[in-house]
Amino acid sequence: MDQLDSLYKGQEMPLQRDVNAISIPFGKSVTLTEDSIVSVMQAKGGTVSVGFEGRMFLIEGYDLDALGLESVPRATLPEHVDDEQLEAFIWEQLRTCFDPEIPVNIVDLGLVYGCRIEHLLNGETMVTIRMTLTAPGCGMGEVIAEDARRKIMGAAQVSKTHIEIVFDPPWSREMMTEEAKLELGMF
Repeated sequence: MDQLDSLYKGQEMPLQRDVNAISIPFGKSVTLTEDSIVSVMQAKGGTVSVGFEGRMFLIEGYDLDALGLESVPRATLPEHVDDEQLEAFIWEQLRTCFDPEIPVNIVDLGLVYGCRIEHLLNGETMVTIRMTLTAPGCGMGEVIAEDARRKIMGAAQVSKTHIEIVFDPPWSREMMTEEAKLELGMF
C-alpha cells in the first residue's frame, strides 16, 4: 500500500464506479459517484485519502477498484478463533488505521490505550477500543474511529464495536514508538 502512496500521490483519477467513502473530518459515510475526478492525497494502511471538490475522503482498500487499482482484500479471520487470536487480529487492524494527515498508524502513535472483548448474554461479541487523539481539538477523531470500526468488523466474530475516545491520560510524544518518532523526524 505504501507503494501506492509514492506512485499515485498527487495524481488525479476518475472514479470507475460509485464508491462508499468516509468524509474527513466528519467521519460520515458518503457516496462518491462514478466519473468524479479525485486527487490522491495519501495511501496508507489499506486506505486511500482523496480530495474531491475541496474536501477530503477516505476510501477503503477493498474499494480501490473504484480508482482503477487492485483492491486489497478485507481482512478476515477463520470461523473458530479464541479471544487471544481475535485480540491479535484487532490490534493488527488498528495498525492499519492512520490519521489522514499523519503517515504513522494509530497504535505506533500511542493513541490506542486498550482493547476489551466482551461476550454478551445474547451471544454477540462486542469490542471496545479505548483511544485518544493527539489533541482534544483534533478534527480527525470521527474519521479514525470509523476507519477502526470498519476494519474490526471484518471479523465475523465481532457483532458490535464501540470506540471510546478519552483524554485522560492526555497523549504525549513519549507514547509514540521509536519507529513512529523516526518516521516523523522527532529525534
